[in-house]
Amino acid sequence: MAVVVTIEVPGLTQEVYERAIAGIVAAEWWPMPGFLAHAAGPDGSGGWRVVDFWESEDEFLAFIRQAQPIFVENGMPPIVPRIDPAVKVMTR
Repeated sequence: MAVVVTIEVPGLTQEVYERAIAGIVAAEWWPMPGFLAHAAGPDGSGGWRVVDFWESEDEFLAFIRQAQPIFVENGMPPIVPRIDPAVKVMTR
């Protein structure tokens, strides 16, 4: 079942986010199987919000295992994702 993953990262700056994302999209394993969509932006309180859609929770967790060293290398704090079932995912 598809999932929506929401990650709130208090204090994360756009600069750190952009560096981490650049590292991910440059990795030879990107895009990961199961990836559907990604959106991110300021959360209105000085942090950053990320919303991803994946074909399954297992595929998202496989991504996190690959991405974790890139997150650490770029100074991102530990993340705690919220994973919820997605009844429907629509993209353009």
